[in-house]
Amino acid sequence: MSSEANVARAGLEGIVAAQSRISDVNGMEGWLIYCGYDIHDLADHATFEEVIYLLWNGRLPNREELAQLKQRLSTETSLPAGIHQLIASIPKDANPMEMLRTVVSALALYDPDGGDMSTEANLRKAIRLTAKFSTIVTTFQRVRNGLEPVEPRPDLSIAANFLYTLRDEVPDEIATRTMDVALVLHADHELNASTFAARVTAATLSDMYSAIVSAIGTLKGPLHGGANEGVIKNLLEIGTVENVEAWTMQALAQKKKIMGFGHRVYHTEDPRATHLREMSRQLGERTGEKKWYEMSVKMEEVMMREKKLNSNVDFYSASTYYALGIPTDLFTPIFACSRISGWTAHVLEQYANNRLIRPRAEYVGPRDLKYKPIDQR
Repeated sequence: MSSEANVARAGLEGIVAAQSRISDVNGMEGWLIYCGYDIHDLADHATFEEVIYLLWNGRLPNREELAQLKQRLSTETSLPAGIHQLIASIPKDANPMEMLRTVVSALALYDPDGGDMSTEANLRKAIRLTAKFSTIVTTFQRVRNGLEPVEPRPDLSIAANFLYTLRDEVPDEIATRTMDVALVLHADHELNASTFAARVTAATLSDMYSAIVSAIGTLKGPLHGGANEGVIKNLLEIGTVENVEAWTMQALAQKKKIMGFGHRVYHTEDPRATHLREMSRQLGERTGEKKWYEMSVKMEEVMMREKKLNSNVDFYSASTYYALGIPTDLFTPIFACSRISGWTAHVLEQYANNRLIRPRAEYVGPRDLKYKPIDQR
């Protein structure tokens, strides 16, 4: 591997590994599109169900197509009895992402399409996975707190059902819309680490569930989806707006990584952060607990002044979810409840035009060594 084109780039920086029609990120300009639609346009006007259809089909649905998708999703939200039993058997102090990884793997055993790898069967698997993710997360949250699971309602959206099955009360329009926008914003983000992991697995022609389990394991990492939980832990440790500057300066002096800032792709503001910042502000005013938003704004100011770093999608999603009363260790699973739409879209796209993903490594070890008998070593 002597040519310049074959020299390794750490983290595959700048390497184009696939062609895709699903989403595009321009880090220099700070924009994100799903199948040609700007994320700001979708966040302002679209529902998560419309975005699901868009990612899977490359276009927005008409009224009849959207109604059909909603109906198909609503019939797949319930969990098999065996999965309920599995969730009940998981230790109550288990990491929710580890729970999700385990349950999704087991869920494959209950899929009626089993090993059918036809396009139609894989689309049905995508619908089942997308419909069930929220139910898995909220069922675990209730069971680990000694509460009975709540069955999703067919008349509610995915966003509303998440909040309903979490609390056993129908959420108001503001909470529902906030959750819906958050799901839209997290739905896809080109070849991020978890999506790439899913496509690598799918490229071997392994089943969709295996590909999604690969993605969940990748999202669990604190440098990917786990960052938003790290953000709220920092804010809770800081405690007040007055403490933000001193805490942040000390963390920077100690060269600690401050979660929620910087991005491998964006060199401007993450466009998703724009909407989450405003939702955090609105929820803070609505609940009368504005300090989490105000602390976030102050930290953002310090980080821009000292390091010229913009906040990313994880930063304001933390205070937004916290204002909705969602437990902090469910922040990353919520990310997964949204990103399952993008993961499945990429898996379907990979299957449609598959080639095994098999990069090379640049060997930097020794050469020309000769074997010696064990007594001579």
